[in-house]
Amino acid sequence: MYFCFYVLVVLKQDQSFRESENRGCWLARNQRILDWLLFEKSSIICLQEFWVGNEELVNLYEKRLGDAGYIHFKLARTNNRGDGLLLAVQKEYFKVVNYKELHFNDCGDRVAQLLHVELAFPPSQCQNSGIKQEVLIVNTHLLFPHDSSLCLVRLHQVYKILQYVESYQNEYQLKPLPIILCGDWNGSKRGHVYKFLRTQGFVSSYDTAHQYTDADAHKWISHRNHLGNTCAVDFIWLLNPDKYRKLVKASWSEAVFDMFKCLLRRASPTDSDAFSFLKAENEDCVTYSGFCKALQQLNLVGNCYGLSDEETKELWFQVDIDGNGVIDYKQFLHHLWNPTESSDQRDENNNDKQDDVPNDSEEEEETIGFSVKNAVMFPSEVEKGRWPEDYSLSDHARLTVVFSPIRISCSHMIS
Repeated sequence: MYFCFYVLVVLKQDQSFRESENRGCWLARNQRILDWLLFEKSSIICLQEFWVGNEELVNLYEKRLGDAGYIHFKLARTNNRGDGLLLAVQKEYFKVVNYKELHFNDCGDRVAQLLHVELAFPPSQCQNSGIKQEVLIVNTHLLFPHDSSLCLVRLHQVYKILQYVESYQNEYQLKPLPIILCGDWNGSKRGHVYKFLRTQGFVSSYDTAHQYTDADAHKWISHRNHLGNTCAVDFIWLLNPDKYRKLVKASWSEAVFDMFKCLLRRASPTDSDAFSFLKAENEDCVTYSGFCKALQQLNLVGNCYGLSDEETKELWFQVDIDGNGVIDYKQFLHHLWNPTESSDQRDENNNDKQDDVPNDSEEEEETIGFSVKNAVMFPSEVEKGRWPEDYSLSDHARLTVVFSPIRISCSHMIS
């Protein structure tokens, strides 16, 4: 039994004309998109930049998807932005358990959808075994990083998603379930969002299918943005319930710390410059007040989307390792500028420790997960890092991933 997940952006940006003003153009293009969707027969469809403000277009999708056996959910961005998300599931394969909406309520007016589904026809190895046959699916579209300061907003959006998923699982007392995150993440494999999700145990389905590593950021693209730049921003992330995960809050704090270090290096190319940047004038060490002033210069605080006071203090605690309230030059070099162990190495070491140390408060149980059987993009040129000039369906490539249910063992806490 296989399940296809399909991700595509519906609205098309074009600097030469406004498509929304030409009914013939947007209607014909969306008819073609629907033709593709129905031909592919994906079990789950996730669309971003869906034009929820256009009643005729919404009715078109509802009619054709409904006639094809899909249950669909749409969600508009806040503040009447006009676009939003659409998530559709094939009734033949899934029973909808619950549907939730998440409003980020930030400067980007972005939103996310959470869908909890159960397999209508469980795989043979799970039948009559009492094994969980459910999955959580998220569809979202993160803010575009118009400048470096907005990278923090995008990181916060992902943090909110993971927090919400965690609270949902706790509220309904769910045992470990596979989680699939779909959407336009507006960031590449080099970005902080990608690294943050990797620390949580998520894998990029497309990269898994093609055996690409985290370093293979240049081998494929999925989008040509409004600036004419090509990049890989569309992902279908998979987290199986047997994969190691850090605490979300701890992982978020580490991600903010890494972002801070990157911005600091960008602002101050040498260690002495960076130390001077952080410390107050006429002082020989870094204090909390000087640290906060530097964060403001880096656009991490002092604006509507910056770090809160609590988050700023948590970041300071990561810098002030011994807790004495000051950072001298030697400590700065050791803990900030030239750390002896990279975050990636720490992740690997923590994974090893987690695997090696038994925990009497956990027990093993079998559940369902997914293996990635295949993943393709269309047009095919994007898989080689090229954007074809004659492609007019969207400014994003179509990403389709095929999953196969598998039986896996995982541990959960005994209450």
